[in-house]
Amino acid sequence: MRLYNDLYKDFEELYVGYSAVAVILSSCLGAAAAMVILMNGHDFLQMFQLFLVVAVCMVYLVTVLAQLKPKFVFNTLIVSLLVSTILLLINVAMRY
Repeated sequence: MRLYNDLYKDFEELYVGYSAVAVILSSCLGAAAAMVILMNGHDFLQMFQLFLVVAVCMVYLVTVLAQLKPKFVFNTLIVSLLVSTILLLINVAMRY
């Protein structure tokens, strides 16, 4: 919990800068996850995973553009990165 609090304080102090960098990070990680998901086929499961990755990344982008509270933006960033990373790793493991 201390790590979360330290990262949040840092994020809150430099909200605009970190938001811009995090948009790039979330978009790139989501794009990589989408690519690997689609490399595994076009079944319902892959389409659902693709929808999940795109939706979570878009929610983060919306929170930044709507200039919501830094805590909400930070939490959606964490969720976006976790979902993209987990689905990326699962699909890489399935692929190779």
